Amino acid sequence: MKNIVILISGGGSNMAAIVRAAQQGDWRRTLDAQVAAVISNRADAGGLAFAKEHQIPTEVVDHKRFPTREAFDAELAAAIDRRQPSLLVLAGFMRILTPGFVQRYEGRMVNIHPSLLPAFPGLHTHRRAIEEGCKFSGATVHRVTAELDHGPILTQAAVPILPDDTEEALAARILTQEHLLYPRAIAALLPSL
Repeated sequence: MKNIVILISGGGSNMAAIVRAAQQGDWRRTLDAQVAAVISNRADAGGLAFAKEHQIPTEVVDHKRFPTREAFDAELAAAIDRRQPSLLVLAGFMRILTPGFVQRYEGRMVNIHPSLLPAFPGLHTHRRAIEEGCKFSGATVHRVTAELDHGPILTQAAVPILPDDTEEALAARILTQEHLLYPRAIAALLPSL
């Protein structure tokens, strides 16, 4: 069985989309895969309740308890490794990971970013796209590398930027696409792991 471990920091809407897709698509039978755990760096992350409601084990590794990024990443890796992951999925996990952590899961870690990478890595993607006068934005699923939001692109979805768009309106339309794109990308990747 291929174990998927999902990391979250907040509401976990992408995590929820993945869990629903795994259940509806019966990934245990069709892909020999399961969401084995949801881990958060915040005890108040709303997505933890969703995971528990769906009988998915959860764990919290609070980054504030650790004096360095390296110490946090070591404890996070220990929590992840207990689940023997085939795939590590970042779903709104708002921590920059150290190069050593990224190397540990090289080729087995993916992320989703709310822009059409390589455009607008980092934060405030919607504001930046609108300010630059872009006609399209979107979402990108990519492999995670040590360079933030620069890993190989697995798939993308484009969303038009409308003349009267606000950051919030654009973000909502892109998030709808993320919820479709991320589970499909994971399902497509699993057979190769």
